[in-house]
Amino acid sequence: MPPAPVMDVKGMNVQGMHTAYRRLHRRRMAVLAVLGVLICLSLLLDFSLGPAGLTPVQLWHALWHPGAGTASIIVWHIRLPYALMALLVGIALSASGAEMQTILDNPLASPFTLGVSAAAAFGASLAIVLDWRLPYIPEDWMIPFEAFLFAVGSALLLELVSRLRGHSTSMVVLFGIALVFTFQALVSLMQFIADEDALQELVFWTMGSLTRADWPKITVLALGCAIVLPFSWRAAPALTALRLGEDRAASYGVNIRHLRIWALLRISILSALAVSFVGTIGFVGLVAPHIARRLVGEDHRFYLPAAALCGGLILSLASIAAKNLLPGVVIPIGIVTALVGIPFFLAIVLKRRI
Repeated sequence: MPPAPVMDVKGMNVQGMHTAYRRLHRRRMAVLAVLGVLICLSLLLDFSLGPAGLTPVQLWHALWHPGAGTASIIVWHIRLPYALMALLVGIALSASGAEMQTILDNPLASPFTLGVSAAAAFGASLAIVLDWRLPYIPEDWMIPFEAFLFAVGSALLLELVSRLRGHSTSMVVLFGIALVFTFQALVSLMQFIADEDALQELVFWTMGSLTRADWPKITVLALGCAIVLPFSWRAAPALTALRLGEDRAASYGVNIRHLRIWALLRISILSALAVSFVGTIGFVGLVAPHIARRLVGEDHRFYLPAAALCGGLILSLASIAAKNLLPGVVIPIGIVTALVGIPFFLAIVLKRRI
């Protein structure tokens, strides 16, 4: 006779529960693996397609022979930086959006909807329109540096409001919305007083574009992700407990205040770096976490990596579309993500779940 199943005190089949958990774990790992494969394929397409119309032979030769002609310049100075920046920005925005939705317990929270992107746009407008310069900062880095400062400042301001109002998540969301409109008004003021050249540059910056990508910026963003994301994953158990409610998380020994402070710090660094380099790109940090939640559930050990991979895949696909929708024209990627993200945003608003 087969051995009787092991039962716990409530009469549940412990062995069956372990089997179900292992099956769920394998499914989640498979989802992450599939997302990784899709990202590799998307990067390959992003690298291969473009207005220049290079053949696969030319691409392969240019890839392995840097500096050998026009094809090499296109590959190493345009296509590879463009594709890698799209991937890294998507990862940074989506990871920060996933954490923000968790700590604020709000499905509409993202760096875009809580004012971080608008603050970065205002910082960039000061450098572009008023020609504000900070000492010891190179000319090429002035705009992203000032955009980064204002983006981080807005995130820290959100944390200050959270402390003053007793960590009320609804107050933080409302204050974030107020920041969006405030900085948008200030950017409009900068546009009003700008001359023709500065106005054109500022409008193009606020559209969000990957054409400003270069290897130094990619290196900085990659280092930022490599440093910050492991801390996010380390906080995954506490973030998962927070999804059960603040009281339940506190009963598990989670320091809610400490968790939110460090989460906001990680969010501010990732989102500020991404936005300062490429401009305003909306909806990626809002949509990707919801897709990841549907794929792997609320366990943040899988949810955070899945959100980052979904964001990287979405922005990589948007990069392909931006270069190939109109022949010979590279559309600002912020326009593409907005058009794709609006239906998802409306679905979240109307259904409160996705």
